[in-house]
Amino acid sequence: MQSRAIATAVALALGLIQISAAAAAPAKHHHATGKTAAQVAGSPSVQEQLAARDRQIAALQSAVATLQAQVASLQQTSQAQADINTSTQQSVTQLQTSAKKADALEAIVDNTSVSGRVFMDISDISQRKNGVRTAASGDGLDIKRGYLTVSHRFDDIWSATLTTDFNYVAADGETQLFMKNLYLQGKFSNAFVFRAGEIPMAWTPYVESFYGYRYVENTLADRAKVANTADWGLSANGKIAAGMFDYAAAVVNGASFKNPTRSKGMDFEGRIGFSPVEGLAIAVGGYSGTLGKQTATTNAIHTATRGDAMIAWAKGDNRVGIEYFTASNWNTVLSPLHDRATGWSTWGSWGFADKFAVFGRYDRVKPSKDLDPTLRDRYFNFGLQWALRKDIKLALVYKNDDLRSATNDVKTQEFGIFGDITF
Repeated sequence: MQSRAIATAVALALGLIQISAAAAAPAKHHHATGKTAAQVAGSPSVQEQLAARDRQIAALQSAVATLQAQVASLQQTSQAQADINTSTQQSVTQLQTSAKKADALEAIVDNTSVSGRVFMDISDISQRKNGVRTAASGDGLDIKRGYLTVSHRFDDIWSATLTTDFNYVAADGETQLFMKNLYLQGKFSNAFVFRAGEIPMAWTPYVESFYGYRYVENTLADRAKVANTADWGLSANGKIAAGMFDYAAAVVNGASFKNPTRSKGMDFEGRIGFSPVEGLAIAVGGYSGTLGKQTATTNAIHTATRGDAMIAWAKGDNRVGIEYFTASNWNTVLSPLHDRATGWSTWGSWGFADKFAVFGRYDRVKPSKDLDPTLRDRYFNFGLQWALRKDIKLALVYKNDDLRSATNDVKTQEFGIFGDITF
């Protein structure tokens, strides 16, 4: 509107200039009749009229120039405002895009958790085989296990979990990193949780939750090497009747989490538990399969089986429990020979003074009742745990293991400080 008004003013000014010029043009001279000499003498001369016209024209031209400058300035201002509007819109668009990215990143961060756990010890080991000290003896610091877990929740039902694990392998003298868990989970209710991938097994992690001192020693069936903590496959677990009953069932490849190779068929492991009162669990479980050894070109001669039972109670640092297993053909799936193994373990701990607990455990295992009935393993440990804080636990521990047969006697003693660090 301002530009249009100024343009109109310029046009009017130019019209006035033309009118003034026309009005100031010299008229044709006629003989003055009836005028007195005084009237003629008082009239402005032609030169004066021309000079006045020139001054008017100059003034109008100056006004026009001023108006033209204002029009140009307004045009520049209008273009600058348009540029500002464009820049502002671009900035708004960029801010909206950045906000969307920030919201997406915030959603990822809010729904993703990262945690870790480390089992370590610094100890002295003394091992003798038939009275002769072995190379396993010595002092040192070990990182027995290191777990890093990333979990992401997609929505109220679906989530994914990745857990890496590393440990020292004496065979190659190197620390190896591998996946412990990698699975997709659908929690449809407390009674039905579905998992697919590299999944926790039904029995061993369950017993560990009641034992409470995994960082000192793994549980009975795991230590006797007749159970795995994880494997590749599908599982379902849940709790019913307000948590009084729980279950877990899995079909897996059978060769453990370190070996995802296919086999001719899949193995099965299951567990059911009963909790009549809070903290108390009575559970039974079992396993059946060929441990991943039967393939399209290799037939299994035996099926490996294992039966499990546990009665345990846990409340804070106060724990007590007993575990039992019986296994058949765990190491003879491809052999015509038949073998059995049995074992039991009992443990207990008592917490006091808020941060301290004393604990102990005793195991007896018959690893080969048919092929080597004289072979037996007796193991015990005891110690004092100090919780520096909720996520750092240290324990002064003594361990004693006696693996004996008719031909060999291997005795191992270990004394040191063991640690459990979570973050």
